[in-house]
Amino acid sequence: MQRKRIIKVKDKTFSVTISERAIKRQIKRVAEEINRDFAGRKPVFLAVLNGSFIFAADLLREIDLPCEISFVKLASYDGMNTSGRIREVIGLNIDITGRPVIIVEDIVDTGLTMAHMLETLKLQNPESIDICTLLLKPSKLQVKLDIRYCCKQIPDDFVVGYGLDYDGFGRNTKDVYTIIQN
Repeated sequence: MQRKRIIKVKDKTFSVTISERAIKRQIKRVAEEINRDFAGRKPVFLAVLNGSFIFAADLLREIDLPCEISFVKLASYDGMNTSGRIREVIGLNIDITGRPVIIVEDIVDTGLTMAHMLETLKLQNPESIDICTLLLKPSKLQVKLDIRYCCKQIPDDFVVGYGLDYDGFGRNTKDVYTIIQN
């Protein structure tokens, strides 16, 4: 069965821009880098909900290290726009003191959410904190971040699919779609 190249999510139209096959290839590449860089260590993967749940699952299936995963939920979006306010909804439930932490994020655009998260995590004295993101919008960054692992850089377009949403919808597609009609 062939997948749809154009989809409608609520009142917006999107076109496929990154196929599931391309996503999986990049996840495998990033996982190989993490496996190499963290050999002999036991990292904690900290997945940011809701958007990273699919990425985190696929990434962890490629990780060959002894590791743990935990989840945190931070919200800064309202519909298609960042609200500028970051609310921690579900907190960290694992001790990261002295442990290497890898934050798993679906997309980094302004970087404000990630900067807030880094500040919060540093208070718990981890050994190190690294960022792993599925997508990065470098032109949109408002803060300096050291993003060690990135599957793909994208332009400043609104995207859905593969865990990313538009107002709660569209997360369940296997590909990533870019808006073509407002």
